[in-house]
Amino acid sequence: MLKSIEDISSTKKRFTIEIPSDVIEREIVNSLERLRYSVRIPGFRPGKAPMGLIEKRFGKDVEAEVLEKLITEYYKMAIRESGFKPVSMPELETEVDFKRNNPLNLTFTLEVLPKIEQLNYEDISVKDISVDVKDSDIESVLERLQQQRATYEVADKPIEMDDLVDFEFVDCEIVNGENEPVYKEIISKLGNEIFDPDFMEGLIGKKKEDIVEFVKKFDEHYERKEIAGKTFNIKLRIQEVKKKVLPQIDDEFAKDLGFDDLNALKERLKVNILKAKQQEVKRLQKAEIVNKLIEKNPLDVPESLLEKEFQSYIAEGRLSSDVFDEEIEISEDDKSAEVKDSDSLDDKQRQVERLERKIKEKVAKSLKASILINYIGEKEGVIVSDDDVRQGLEGMAKRLDTTPERLMNLYSQKDDLMESLRHSIYEDKVLDLLLSKSIKEKEVNE
Repeated sequence: MLKSIEDISSTKKRFTIEIPSDVIEREIVNSLERLRYSVRIPGFRPGKAPMGLIEKRFGKDVEAEVLEKLITEYYKMAIRESGFKPVSMPELETEVDFKRNNPLNLTFTLEVLPKIEQLNYEDISVKDISVDVKDSDIESVLERLQQQRATYEVADKPIEMDDLVDFEFVDCEIVNGENEPVYKEIISKLGNEIFDPDFMEGLIGKKKEDIVEFVKKFDEHYERKEIAGKTFNIKLRIQEVKKKVLPQIDDEFAKDLGFDDLNALKERLKVNILKAKQQEVKRLQKAEIVNKLIEKNPLDVPESLLEKEFQSYIAEGRLSSDVFDEEIEISEDDKSAEVKDSDSLDDKQRQVERLERKIKEKVAKSLKASILINYIGEKEGVIVSDDDVRQGLEGMAKRLDTTPERLMNLYSQKDDLMESLRHSIYEDKVLDLLLSKSIKEKEVNE
């Protein structure tokens, strides 16, 4: 039974439980009695061996099994009675001191989710952002479709930025090193890997048969160890120049995309653009709701949960770019604290600590939102049905250009993936509910 709960913090508790002596004794006696009928003792028929002999041979093992079973049961009973939700394994503060015919008292510490006595999520206001589709929006998408369907044709002309150029390897020489035949063989087979992003700019105005010469330094960690860290002068011959040909945006263009004419294509694009803009507004409003939820319901995040999620972010590479963007924006106070030697170990350590602090702040905010959303979902009776999962997989399959059946097969084989999907759908349903209850505030143009 649960004797007491002591608050160490809002997320860490000290539990004291007691297992009555008669419960322990009854379990031990029953276990020994079952053994009496199941084990073979030389000189005795099954069930006829003296209980004293059974206890002498198996008593300590039986006690250990009984205690393990009862401690687990009474721990679970105590947690249910307390109403707390554990996020870590319990840690016993003292050794298990058991004596027959005496109650067993245990004290353990445990990290739990914080209790929120009064959830405040009513009357949350969000910006009512109006959206429309302009002609320029449609034109922009049409131009993108036009670029996707561009073709190339051979042209006898100077190279321009959008042209497609074919090269023939001529020669290469290592800079400040000894040339070896293996270098030419390797570099001649690299293809586009030898070109830097701005290489095309240096080709503007050149023609077929011209020799192009440039310097290329390969990274020290380049996969081909023979040329890693080395710098080469490379010569290529321009074999062919192809100019980009864009299709006309007309009825034929629309028909190639499966529409009756250009007007029909534009109407479909208008619907799709409007839907995308509405989805973006919805995303922004949900983010606004999350921020206000956290403001209205201050809570602490269990340290073990924060550390676990932080390590998961690091290990899985889930760090979003905005975290690093924030880290780059160093305040004036931080700048004044910088040491002059940017390569010093102390400076690097401070940079690492600042980055970790930024990441943990972001992770803590995400965890706070998740905790609050889960509590609200429980209170509102939100559930995730099989149909919700099916619809979620269908939407994901469309984005990934695959079939829902293939995704279902993948997710059904991995419990963690399916649980993650269900949780994502659950949180989205709760936020949809909160958005439907929110107060939409019109933006005032001053």
